[in-house]
Amino acid sequence: LMKIYRVPKKLKTIVFDIDSTLYTNEAYVSHQSEVQLRRFANVRGISEEKTRTMFDDYRSEWSKTHGGKKISESNTLAALGIPIETTVAWRNELIEPADFLSRDEKLIAVLQTLKKSYALVCVTNNPVSVGCKTLSVLGVEDCIAYVIGLDTFGKSKPAREPFEEAARRTEAAIEECLSVGDRYDIDIVLPLDLGMGGILVDGVSDVYELPNVLNFSRK
Repeated sequence: LMKIYRVPKKLKTIVFDIDSTLYTNEAYVSHQSEVQLRRFANVRGISEEKTRTMFDDYRSEWSKTHGGKKISESNTLAALGIPIETTVAWRNELIEPADFLSRDEKLIAVLQTLKKSYALVCVTNNPVSVGCKTLSVLGVEDCIAYVIGLDTFGKSKPAREPFEEAARRTEAAIEECLSVGDRYDIDIVLPLDLGMGGILVDGVSDVYELPNVLNFSRK
């Protein structure tokens, strides 16, 4: 269910996450994790099962020591010795959005509506090229002014730089930006701390409602 944390009084820029926000496809999301896990197992010469246990153990330990927050996949890999640059290369090589996604007329209409009033930016933990391919397959690449990815700063959300860059590129103040994403710890907490607005969505069906939600919150 959509959860509205804050909508800026003067809204200029909407910063969208891509995966599980602008589309809903669990098979594709788990595929993205699986191919990286498999590659890691291969590189380390260990079984996939052992790799999965290693990942799960690290993430749950990290969560315990960070007040229950979740850590991104790229940051997990980095902690296990795979630099962000390598993760970027793996993702570029192994992830093909067109195998799972297709054009979304409803999303196109919604983003075209929003684009009339706001600058639309995507901040993704995938490399820029994977983000752009995803938008292209969905049919919304013309609606999004910029894609800021894992390779833009070599940092994974929740890092400040990608969000601050979204504001800078659209010449908006931080408090004129709204972050929309499906993961509270990755997409929402930091933007709220920076002074942005935040809306947590449960997939693309919530994004379809955004024009109504934003109109309503203005009244």
